[in-house]
Amino acid sequence: MKHIPNILTSLRIVLTGVFAWQFFVALEVAANPANSVGDYAFWLPIGIYAVAFLTDVLDGFLARTFHWITPVGKMLDPIADKLMGVTALACILLGKIFRQENAAAYIVLIALVVLKELLMLIGGAWMLTRHRVAYADWFGKSATGVFTAGVILTLLSFALPWIEPWNLVAIAVSTAMSYIALVHYARTQMFAKQEDREYTEDEQKLFAKVDRFLGRAKNEQDSPAAEK
Repeated sequence: MKHIPNILTSLRIVLTGVFAWQFFVALEVAANPANSVGDYAFWLPIGIYAVAFLTDVLDGFLARTFHWITPVGKMLDPIADKLMGVTALACILLGKIFRQENAAAYIVLIALVVLKELLMLIGGAWMLTRHRVAYADWFGKSATGVFTAGVILTLLSFALPWIEPWNLVAIAVSTAMSYIALVHYARTQMFAKQEDREYTEDEQKLFAKVDRFLGRAKNEQDSPAAEK
């Protein structure tokens, strides 16, 4: 039962691909003046994104309520969130460029978001190699909440143009909040002094897998084939 949140997280990753596919289908449909559906075609990808968001809320609720929290879940959940968010922004950017709607503003915001996500991924991987796991707190959760609202508003703007520029304001605010959260994570978790504590069995298994992977990588580098 404790793996139900991880299953929901995996479902969210699958929905990322479905969302992207349906978004570009909607973009093509809306661009065809002969099609009577028009901008209403965007309601399907909007619904898919909303379902993915609900799985995020549900897996978090189940994990906290029933203590179904695992190290794999702690690592997989933010990856799923980031994948869905970055994919949504990429689709939005391409859609706005295609429709010639404030593309420059979206380019700047997406570049900042992608840079921050890369820094988070690199930092998380670095922490794992040192047997440490990053824990989400209200700084990151607040930024994610505002970011999700901004993305949903932007998706809605394809079907309801009057929403813009309020969606841009939400995304800009969430981007600033995410960088504040990044500094907070670095100060309180990445570079903070590690407290002595006993690791759980799941954490020990995760660290052992990381160690084995690093050991194989080292062996491959030291092998004659690698030298060639």
